[in-house]
Amino acid sequence: MTIPEFLTYTVIFLAVYVQVFFLVTFFDHFKEIKKLKNEPLPDLVNPPKVAIIVPCWNEEKTVHGTIASILALDYPPELLEVIAVDDGSTDKTWEELSQYKNHSRVRIFHKENGGKHTAVNFGIENTDAEIIGGLDADSFVAPDALRRMIGMFMANPKAMAITPSLIVDQPKNILQYAQRIEYNMSTYNKKMLSLLGAIHVTPGPFSLFRKNMFTKIGAFRKAHNTEDQEFAYRMQENHLQIEHCVNAFVYTRSPNTVKKLYVQRLRWIYGFIQNTMDYRHLIFNPEYLNFSFFTLPSGVISIIAVVYLSLVFLYDAILLVIKKITVYSIAGFTHGGVAHLHFDWFYINTQTVFFVTIFLYMLIIFSIVAGTRLNKQGHGFDWHILAYILIYSVIAPFWLLKAVWNTIARRGQPAWR
Repeated sequence: MTIPEFLTYTVIFLAVYVQVFFLVTFFDHFKEIKKLKNEPLPDLVNPPKVAIIVPCWNEEKTVHGTIASILALDYPPELLEVIAVDDGSTDKTWEELSQYKNHSRVRIFHKENGGKHTAVNFGIENTDAEIIGGLDADSFVAPDALRRMIGMFMANPKAMAITPSLIVDQPKNILQYAQRIEYNMSTYNKKMLSLLGAIHVTPGPFSLFRKNMFTKIGAFRKAHNTEDQEFAYRMQENHLQIEHCVNAFVYTRSPNTVKKLYVQRLRWIYGFIQNTMDYRHLIFNPEYLNFSFFTLPSGVISIIAVVYLSLVFLYDAILLVIKKITVYSIAGFTHGGVAHLHFDWFYINTQTVFFVTIFLYMLIIFSIVAGTRLNKQGHGFDWHILAYILIYSVIAPFWLLKAVWNTIARRGQPAWR
């Protein structure tokens, strides 16, 4: 076996291991997951006061709908306040927020631009609520989401943060439908990580926190423009429990062009690499259990695997092109090319790696279908799964390679948008 073959087998085996680990976790907690999916709304006795912070930067088109979705939450009105913070917008965001200046449950603030983390921290400093959440100004929360999440807080005093399930809101093109598939799979993955006590990100759209936790470990940081990920790392470092409420749904607007998606994912992957480097002391540290031995290593391995396989594919493609050019230059197009192409079963790849790869894709499809059912987006096979696999197989390596290159070359963090 050659070194490239050994490396290929290794990365594919590790990818399969991650999916099998999730699969075993799923079936080990199957009854619990099935119960959670159809769990009735909890009865809240003496519920806590909640503040939802909406950080805004140039969100004139969506912020009104975001705030309206919060005000429509099924929760005692006197115990729910909205804190909207305009972080130095240059459009008409402040004019949109000003419509709420006399609203009894909405407080609006304007500050100089300092980044999303400063806007959220400003809101935290200006509330006495026991539970604090954030909601990005391009997202909308389901009416029962808060009640379900507060029910989890009240049932588990050790839970210090609870994350929702994210769903792509109103996809309009094939790229957004592919992202919806990705988000459905993410719900499955996040629930498995929650069961393992190994969540690595508390997403901006509607993650909730106990306020006293900020006193213990501090406020949000810039963190390479991925403050929601760094905060989860810090919580894990301090042994603070993060849970996932699988039936609390938040609808978020997704990028509608390849360029916007590329910029977003480049920031996410670069942030993951940088935050993992900052918290590298947690990797394989027995004190942090599954977060240390599974979440962080599997994330690093996934990046390495995609980068390696992409480079191998590119190398093989270049060799193939060179070979074909050589054949055509010697034998001519007719004798060496299309005219003599025909199907032959002999050329079907029957190596082990082929079948292992097929098995890997079957596991991925299972996770997508399971996540789709958890997100109540359907019960059967969604043909957009094929679009997701095809589109992401082509474009995902580009932002992964770029994020790795930026890290090696120390290019600095990508722009927010």
